[in-house]
Amino acid sequence: MKREDLRNIAIIAHVDHGKTTLVDEMLKQGGVYRENQVVEERVMDNNDLERERGITILAKNTSVYYENIKMNIIDTPGHADFSGEVERILKMVNGVILLIDAAEGPMPQTRFVLQKALEMRHRVIIVVNKIDRPDARLDEVPDEILDLLIELDANDEQLESPVIFCSGRSGTASLSPYDDAKDLKVLFETIKNYIPAPEGDETAPLQMLVSSIDYNDYVGRIAIGRIERGNLDKNSEIMVCDYHGKHEPYKSKIVNIYQIDGLGKTPVSKATVGDIVCFSGVPDITIGDTITDVEHPEPLPFVKISEPTIEMTFSVNDSPFAGREGKFVTSRQLRDRLMRELLKDVSLRVEEGETTDSFRVAGRGEMHISILIETMRREGYEFSVSTPKVLYKEIDGQRCEPIERLYIDVPEESMGSVMEKMGERKGDLISMAPQGGRMKLEYLIPARGLLGYRSEFLTDTRGEGIMNSVFDSYKPFKGEITRRHTGSLVSFDTGEAVGYGIFKIQDRGTMFITPGTQVYEGMIVGFSPKGEDINVNVCKKKQLTNTRASGSDEALRLIPPQILSLEGCLEFLADDELLEVTPESLRLRKRILNNQLRAKANAHNNK
Repeated sequence: MKREDLRNIAIIAHVDHGKTTLVDEMLKQGGVYRENQVVEERVMDNNDLERERGITILAKNTSVYYENIKMNIIDTPGHADFSGEVERILKMVNGVILLIDAAEGPMPQTRFVLQKALEMRHRVIIVVNKIDRPDARLDEVPDEILDLLIELDANDEQLESPVIFCSGRSGTASLSPYDDAKDLKVLFETIKNYIPAPEGDETAPLQMLVSSIDYNDYVGRIAIGRIERGNLDKNSEIMVCDYHGKHEPYKSKIVNIYQIDGLGKTPVSKATVGDIVCFSGVPDITIGDTITDVEHPEPLPFVKISEPTIEMTFSVNDSPFAGREGKFVTSRQLRDRLMRELLKDVSLRVEEGETTDSFRVAGRGEMHISILIETMRREGYEFSVSTPKVLYKEIDGQRCEPIERLYIDVPEESMGSVMEKMGERKGDLISMAPQGGRMKLEYLIPARGLLGYRSEFLTDTRGEGIMNSVFDSYKPFKGEITRRHTGSLVSFDTGEAVGYGIFKIQDRGTMFITPGTQVYEGMIVGFSPKGEDINVNVCKKKQLTNTRASGSDEALRLIPPQILSLEGCLEFLADDELLEVTPESLRLRKRILNNQLRAKANAHNNK
């Protein structure tokens, strides 16, 4: 059976190349909205964090209709840290739209997800987006894409992929960059004619791979996947099995079936080959499970998800301010929440820590884990996290570490300081090419070398640099890297910070706090350009006397503090420091809070 009335596609691209904006226009022109309906921008980014950061974190399903053909579209994340989402989503589709910025050309994440799509033998439609940009390189970018396809061993059919020139913001598409297009008809036609229709035997026993999991407080876990063969009926008995044998096959029952329709889910009583469906009723189902006929339990293989490279320790908050601001503070609540995250995120790994109230959480990168921290924080969790560490591997008796392929685009005048920092962080320069008044650099650098570098990079390039990295391989350990050249200003008193105390110590470094901030012994209140930690008293009040002198009551001039974001805090952390995360605050602190005990521990470690 060939479903000519259906097409399943995923949109893949590097971060900020305009996937979600293009999907907005496809929805508008695909008849999802009423003519007078008011629609917000980037409607697929329905998560608060996605809207604030302007990035897609979770893959989302939607559908549009064109000439009686239903097109299931999956909008995928573009950031390398969330590529686990993209890898499993590709199992649900028959082809991909590869979106590339007309000015930037193919970028690291483009290479990564395109390679996965080519390995699965998917057909590719190349869309050069943002052709209305003043710096668009309309003639060079298609050649760069062809070079990339050749480099990634694309087959002959994939090398002949159609190229469409598009403006996602204007909602236009054409076969030539110089045509005057009015709508996205060319794109819809290409999807209809080039992406293969789903095929399968509808009379064969049921077989469906679960590629994604959603959760709803009312119905519990909702599994999402594409039916490979057979039919799925409401209230039918099914068998849940796993290709890798992680659990024994067990029987269950489908309670509700939904099909993606526009931006919502429509309940249906039956679905057949090629349909992307959501169903509820199986409480313990997880990503990678196969739903089969009870009499024929034949599981489908699941794509091997790339391994995590960065690890942090999440532990119960034990600071003097513990429990003041959070709703969920115990180790049991922390464990339950992390285990719940594992159900949705296949590229995350959670293990028990060294103590009973700590957990080792491993992910694809700093951003991958920081998004989890921010999400938990907003849900009312309170906990502490350690400095990020890379995960080493033993290969042929050698200790190996993850190496990132780093792409840097900087103004020429900033190149010297960037190359100097790369040298310090054990980066090897692979290529260097001028482009206008800017330079494009490519490095192979240990993942350790990138920890804490992003904010430094933005300072060195005055905010004009662009930096992207993607995992390359494991290579032998490259030697020690000094991550931080600054020391911490540590409070040695508990109480309220006052203007006089801050004024007296602000010459020693940069402050993180303002007058009125509650502090405790061992809390970090700023950083010093010197390499060692300095204990300071920000609670010190001015001694009042009965004698007046001219100049003694002058206004205190306080330098504005540096307020760190969550990523900034994680980049700042040293090995003996923790970040206390609560719904209202982010506090940097020493692992050992007591000054005397900390001094003894440091003296012991330095012996």
